Amino acid sequence: MYINRTIEDSILEISKSFPCIVLYGPRQIGKSTTLDHIFSKTFNIVTLDDIDDRNLAQQNPKQFLDMNPWPVIIDEIQKAPELLDAIKIKIDEQRKVWLKNGEERQIMYILTGSNRFELQQGISDSLAGRCGVIEMSSFSQAERNKFLENPFTPKVDELICRVREQKVPYRTRSQIYAEIFTGGMPDICTNVSKRDIYFKSYVSTYIEKDVKKLISASSETQFRNFISIVALRTAQEVHYDEIANSVGIDVKTCKRWLSILETSGIIYLLQPYMSNMSNRIIKAPKLYFMDTGLCAYLCKWPDPSMLEKCAMSGAFFETYVVSEIIKNFFSFNRNPRDFLYYYRDVDQKEIDLLFVNEEAIYPIEIKKGIAPKNPTKNFNVLNKYKKKIETGLVIDCCEKIRPLNDISYCFPVHLLGI
Repeated sequence: MYINRTIEDSILEISKSFPCIVLYGPRQIGKSTTLDHIFSKTFNIVTLDDIDDRNLAQQNPKQFLDMNPWPVIIDEIQKAPELLDAIKIKIDEQRKVWLKNGEERQIMYILTGSNRFELQQGISDSLAGRCGVIEMSSFSQAERNKFLENPFTPKVDELICRVREQKVPYRTRSQIYAEIFTGGMPDICTNVSKRDIYFKSYVSTYIEKDVKKLISASSETQFRNFISIVALRTAQEVHYDEIANSVGIDVKTCKRWLSILETSGIIYLLQPYMSNMSNRIIKAPKLYFMDTGLCAYLCKWPDPSMLEKCAMSGAFFETYVVSEIIKNFFSFNRNPRDFLYYYRDVDQKEIDLLFVNEEAIYPIEIKKGIAPKNPTKNFNVLNKYKKKIETGLVIDCCEKIRPLNDISYCFPVHLLGI
């Protein structure tokens, strides 16, 4: 049974503005299924996982496009980047026809890719100004639990209004950790596949299809170890030398492999907020897995109960919250890198998340407990910036939004996305 995705509206909106769309996202998160749901009545679909189609696309891109005329969805475009120049030519030719006949522009090509690492330069060179780029992720908790998702805001008044408009059942901390353990992959959430079997296959498929061309054959075992070691560091600052030493690779290779994970949508690197005080800010990004189920599998936690009680439980809760917010940004075609940061200085004062816009800074702390002690103690460090500091949030497992003190509100984790 198809589960509606919040990103559908963004895809439809962008399709009105560009003759081509590129939809990025990790493997098996539902890109093709979503596009088929939206466009199946008007678009043909061809996948470059098919070896015959892939060979033709690589060897004779023009003939491939002639045999698969627009409007068409081309799945796994990174397997035949040779198509990009041919698509550019087709678009430019059709633009002249539309202009000559006074016709409205239409969407011609929708391309999906599971590895941005190989594609981003080709997209920039060949399709600049001709395509809209959208990032997609696995299910958010709003999608899994089927409540209406809205663009993320840290503004308390807006959040209170949204809570009044729709009732979302409370979920206990144990229920939240069950969701953290499961993750958001569609095949697991819809009970198509068993979790452990699925993730074992997923990791192998990811390395075989997305990574193998980017690393030497002798490094495959090291790369598997690398992913697991990175998973153990979710919600931590990135120390390249430490990770490199743990895996047995050099720092340059470590940075390249992290870049592969990031552009594949497996991890997200949250940047520190620096402004004019950069000389006192720790400049390393913080690393988060985008699917907590995959992260828990790689860390070998056997069940939700142990995950909730383990030494990494706080890191997993923080990863869940940050990834949910990032997924929300992607669903509404907003760039999280324009708004989301973390704070930490050389005095070890840290704030988990900052939402920063032109007017103000909204501090956000993330705590797995209920009514944690003095979670806003570091909010005052933000006063040094020449921006208004708005009321902050403490995201935890409480049941409802309520004031915590003069500068913050507690916000229930189960309402993220509301």
